[in-house]
Amino acid sequence: MALNRVSLLCQDITRMWLQLKVMTDEIMQQDSSPLCAADIDLDLRKQFAFLSGGRGENGSPIIIFPECPTFGDLQEQEFHNVLTYLTSVPSLSAAAVGFILVIDRRQDRWSSVKGTLLRIAGSFPGNLQLVLVLRPTTLLQRTLSDIFFKFSKDDFKMKVPVIMLSSVTELHSYIDRTQLTQELGGTQEYCHEKWISHRTAIEGFALMVKKTAQTLQSFGTELAETELPNDVQATANLLSAHTSKKDKMKEDLKIALSQGGRLLESINEPLVKDADYTMNQDEMENLATVQRLLGQLDETEMAFDDFWERHHTKLEQCLQLRHFEQHYREIRSQLDMVAERLAGFSEVGISPAHAEHIHKELTCHEERTCEVLDRALALASEGDQLMESSHYAVDSILPKCSELRSIGEDISSVMRAKKAHLLKAMELHQCLEKATRWCDNGIYLLASQPVDKCQSQDGAESALQELERYLETANQHKLTDPGSIWRDYDSVLNAEFREQVEKVLQKQLSMQEMFDKRRVSLKKLAAKQTRPVQPVAPRPEAFPKSPMSSPAHRSQDKEGSDAEILSGCKKGDPSLVPNGTNSRPPSLSEEEENLAVLRRHVMNELLETERAYVEELLCVLQGYAAEMDNPAMAHLMPNTLVNKKDILFGNMPEIYQFHKRTFLRELEAYTDCPELVGRCFLERMTDLQIYEKYCQNKPRSESLWRQCSDCAFFQECQKKLEHKLGLDSYLLKPVQRITKYQLLLKELLKYSKGCDGSEDLQEALTSILGILKAVNDSMHLIAITGYEGNLSELGRLLMQGSFNVWTEHKKGHAKVKDLARFKPMQRHLFLHEKALLFCKRREENGEGYEKAPSYSFKHSLSMSAVGITENAKGDNKKFEIWCNSREEVYIVQAQTTDIKTTWVNEIRKVLTEQLKACRDARQQKASDQVSPVPAITNGTISLSPFKSNQKSLKKGEEKKAEPIVVECNTGSSPKSSDKAKG
Repeated sequence: MALNRVSLLCQDITRMWLQLKVMTDEIMQQDSSPLCAADIDLDLRKQFAFLSGGRGENGSPIIIFPECPTFGDLQEQEFHNVLTYLTSVPSLSAAAVGFILVIDRRQDRWSSVKGTLLRIAGSFPGNLQLVLVLRPTTLLQRTLSDIFFKFSKDDFKMKVPVIMLSSVTELHSYIDRTQLTQELGGTQEYCHEKWISHRTAIEGFALMVKKTAQTLQSFGTELAETELPNDVQATANLLSAHTSKKDKMKEDLKIALSQGGRLLESINEPLVKDADYTMNQDEMENLATVQRLLGQLDETEMAFDDFWERHHTKLEQCLQLRHFEQHYREIRSQLDMVAERLAGFSEVGISPAHAEHIHKELTCHEERTCEVLDRALALASEGDQLMESSHYAVDSILPKCSELRSIGEDISSVMRAKKAHLLKAMELHQCLEKATRWCDNGIYLLASQPVDKCQSQDGAESALQELERYLETANQHKLTDPGSIWRDYDSVLNAEFREQVEKVLQKQLSMQEMFDKRRVSLKKLAAKQTRPVQPVAPRPEAFPKSPMSSPAHRSQDKEGSDAEILSGCKKGDPSLVPNGTNSRPPSLSEEEENLAVLRRHVMNELLETERAYVEELLCVLQGYAAEMDNPAMAHLMPNTLVNKKDILFGNMPEIYQFHKRTFLRELEAYTDCPELVGRCFLERMTDLQIYEKYCQNKPRSESLWRQCSDCAFFQECQKKLEHKLGLDSYLLKPVQRITKYQLLLKELLKYSKGCDGSEDLQEALTSILGILKAVNDSMHLIAITGYEGNLSELGRLLMQGSFNVWTEHKKGHAKVKDLARFKPMQRHLFLHEKALLFCKRREENGEGYEKAPSYSFKHSLSMSAVGITENAKGDNKKFEIWCNSREEVYIVQAQTTDIKTTWVNEIRKVLTEQLKACRDARQQKASDQVSPVPAITNGTISLSPFKSNQKSLKKGEEKKAEPIVVECNTGSSPKSSDKAKG
């Protein structure tokens, strides 16, 4: 409907343009005379002929040929142009009646009269009705005119009468005085200059109106034929472009109307000055023409405004529709993602903590889903408003609104069902956990009953009462009705969940059997005894070592606990007296059960702390890191904190994503088999190396935190999160977490001796310790200052540590020891694959990480040019590192012999690998020349290229019998220019 109305309006605009075109063409007589006053302005100003505005009795326009001395000099084209234009000015109806020509030649000669008549007869472009000639007034010329006119009458070839007049009085008998100018004895006022000005203005206005109408018609056609774009930006651009064009059209119309108004005032000026002034016919026609043009222009403007209003409405509705469609596509995509993510919540969890974790994720997802659903409903309401405002695309908007509401209701329904399903699963998980905990505590109770006290009648009765009291709590914790569980929780019981329920039920039966057997044994002991029995505690070596007690009973003394637990866990038999004839060690299955319980406790701690760790990381990233990009919080941030998020948080987002998406899920897969969790650590050992990057950034993070810790930004974030601790405590969490893993692995390894996964646990523990060592080493490595090379080119950092170092070197043939140094140099050594660095440790002032030491680089030795002597005389904690055939010797003293042995072995390993590489390279070369190979002695390893001649080799052989020993406190030290000796 709206489009049809616009099309009709476009047709109206076209019709009005055609009317304007006809009017302007009629005004300018473009069909018969394409000339305009402006084109022949100079010819018109010669005034050899003009339209005075007078009319004959029958309405014939009067053209006056006034006295013109230069008439004979006129060019034929000039004469033709002026007459053609003058005959085109009157209306077509007036011109059809015919023109009256008044030729004034009173002051001229007959020859001039004859020339004028001949020119008119030969080239007058219009219809003639009458020709009136005022002949010359002198006697001679008048007589000649009368005579020659009679004889030359046929030469003029005019079909109208030519009347020769002697005076203006005779002229007045043919034409009324009011229609003649004052020069011809009339009363009509005529100003030729003003006439030309009016004609030029009228024709200019008509031309402007014509161009404006053409522009309007062209613009209207463009608007009507415009295809509506399919995207928001193109529609907005089109609306802007059309609005700009419309404003230009309106400006042109305003200019045209203004010009027409001024022209109308100019034509009406005589009437304004003199109310009695009477306009001549030409003036009246000019006035009517301008008024008609202005009226038509007003009508066209009104029609265009109406047309534009509808077109503008259509474009705005199109833009609204494109915005609606764009938002619909965005929200529809979000709804699809929400629904897809919601469909993924099909798990019921493998433990209460896991189910709780899933429930938290579902709750978070529900919050995000509610936001999307709110936007969907808001968009549907927006669509309703568009339809209520008579939008042209109702057929497109209505189904989208209905679809948004329908999908929103479906998602809400699925969300409620998922939550109810998960809550049901959580309820069963809690029941299973309660029953499992009750069984575990029961086993611990059996394991913790002292053996020696149970040998007496009172002790046995006390232990029996303890068991009875514990069994009284069974109904509060046990799964008492398996049938109701299968029935009530059938909707959440998948195969894995059913297996868990069955395991718990079986565990309850096993534990009940153990309690029954223990009760039988205790009842026998509680019976009155005929002779006293000496309770004897079993010897520790009589039984295999047992694991430590559960965390709930760690307050018990450690002494004798292994024997007591194992003795108390026996499946009820009367052998509670260890020295009796029926005494026997506890059953293997009972001991395994105890260890399994302990493993599960450690595994539960691992999973619970892992989930809490992931939640804490997420809390920090959302509550602090994300807020640093929040414009609403920007005014609270100090300048020192701007664009420093990567420094403050390091790679915490990477750590969070790894634990959230990968590590936590994989750990949860080992819930029922904790002894195998070492495999998970081994598979992800490369990923866990991301902690090294975090720890390396920690000093920078700590420094930045100390600068900004008191700012309002952190205080506001902490307030929103309701945290009792500041951000610095949470930034330490990753460092604490990677350290915690090795403690948990040690616990698991202790309770998994002999299990299938014990080797994996041992390897995982070793690898974690390796990561911790690498992290520690890297923290020291980045603190080195003054080294001009690239540390990464030195190969992997193998070891680092602090030592006492003495030096000695040879000058010429004399050995000079550094005897002046009674105190050794304190040096921190960094052993790389390709070099050994000597640095001086410098303690820094400050707190936290700012107090961490730095290391000033002093000297380095290439590992391809050094040798070692494992034992230095006088101290078993010393060893020697030397190069250049012992021209430079460094006596190194470790803090302990173990540290010395570790370093010597590591250096030996590096040198041996270099030797092997050297031999392999030599074997590959098909050369006759044999390269010298460094010697390995009992006490010395050397790969120095300086010991390549036979003499050096011989010296090396001589040293086989006695390793080189350098005394540390002999002689005086020479002055050293080496940075290493400073």
